[in-house]
This record gives sequence, structure tokens and C-alpha cells, in this order.
Amino acid sequence: MRIRIVDAFTDRPFSGNPAGVLLLDSFPDDSWLQKVAAEVNLSETAFAHPLPPGGEADWALRWFTPTAEVDMCGHATLATAHVLRTTGAADGPVRFATRSGVLGAAADPDGGVTLDFPTSSLTPLPVPDGLPEALGAEVLAVHDTAAHIGDLIAELRDEAAVRALAPDLAALTAHSSRGVVVTARAADPDGGYDFVSRAFFPSLGIDEDPVTGSAHTALAPYWSARIGRDELTGFQGGARTGLVRTRLRGDRTLLTGRAVTVIDGELHA
Repeated sequence: MRIRIVDAFTDRPFSGNPAGVLLLDSFPDDSWLQKVAAEVNLSETAFAHPLPPGGEADWALRWFTPTAEVDMCGHATLATAHVLRTTGAADGPVRFATRSGVLGAAADPDGGVTLDFPTSSLTPLPVPDGLPEALGAEVLAVHDTAAHIGDLIAELRDEAAVRALAPDLAALTAHSSRGVVVTARAADPDGGYDFVSRAFFPSLGIDEDPVTGSAHTALAPYWSARIGRDELTGFQGGARTGLVRTRLRGDRTLLTGRAVTVIDGELHA
């Protein structure tokens, strides 16, 4: 079967966040899906198959890290929508049936893809003991996210602190069910983005995730409340980076980005 590696939330190869994508006729055994994801060894591999017409969704979609299945993934959904569009497997908007409900994806006239995801809740918390030490940085505020996200959002002093971060990854595993996302407002308001972030998921076998679409369903309402606009652009990443355009629509968040297929091959197993 065909397997593709797609760089998401970027318009250039070897940047953004890479995801594996396999289009199937149905879902095989879970253990096989997990083994393929471990073999691909990217932050997520997406598996999708078409559903019968007339239902609430067009394709079933699941995401696996090298060690576990996750409830929501933005960049692998964008990568899947990109593959469906570029291969002709789907024409027009696509609805995905997932563990987080029905998620939408629509091609934009400029070549991007806009995802329709549920907006995450944000619950303020006291700064957990040990979190500043694990991050190696001062933490200004901490918020918990919705259960299907499972991240802690930690605001740091400024963009420079986010970019310079070198956390103790083993220590971070004690602080959330999925990962820790650090963020700050952009240093230059005219630099092409409004806020920055980095995301660390060592408990899922991912030291740092370059561009995390699902985290932006929490970052979008977080920064929109502070900046005063419903449409923002987030810049995420350390060694690899990408941009996510966000638009708040009440209980939904629209995430827009581009994608590039970098590998198109054949899976023999």
C-alpha cells in the first residue's frame, strides 16, 4: 500500500511538522497500526479509510504516535486532507470521524487547508511545584486544557525565553497527561505572527513536536483574549518551525496551514 510523509503547516519541504499518512480500505488490527507508527517514527502517523455515503462523516481517521494512539492531532489531519486533495481521493470539503468527534477540512483558494476543530477549554491553575525547574524558565501563568487535548499551557516571560528553552524532558512527564506547551507573545508585532510556542510530549515518545495543530485550539482562545482579535497567527517550533493561522468561531477553532508531500512510497509489510 502507499505510504506518504507530508510536512504540515509549511510550504517548504523539511520544515513544519512531518506526518505519515496511509489511506486504507478499513482499519486493520490496532497492534498493526501501532507497529507501523513505530516504524515510521514520526510524532504522528494518520490512518484513514472512506465511510459509506450519507453519514455524518466521509472518512474515518485515527492517529498514532510511536507509542500510543491519541485523541486529536492537527498536523496529521492537515497532512491527510492534503493527500486526499492532491491524489484525487476526495473532492471538496471532507468530514473526518475521529475520537474527538467530526472534524472538518476544506481546501482554500490559495492552496492552504483549513481545519475545523473544537475550541479547547482553559482552566487556570497555580504553577505546579517543579514545573519552572523542569522547564528551566520562569513561568508566569499555567492553564489546563480540555480532556481530549491533555496539555498544560505555560506562559513564559517573552519570545526569547521560549526560543532558548532546553527543558528536562524526563521531569516534564509528571506535569500533564499529554504534554507541556510553552508560549509567549511575539516580540515584534509586525513580524508576521502574534505569539510563539513550543510543545514537549516525552510521555508519548515525542521529545518536541514541531508544530502542534491541536494545541492551537487552546492557544487561539488564550491569546485572542489577551490581544483582542479573533484571527491570529502562531509561530511554533525549535529546530523545525511552522505557522498556524487561527480563527475563533465560538466553540470551534479554525486552523489554516499548508502542506508539502516529501516522500511517496510503498509499504510492503
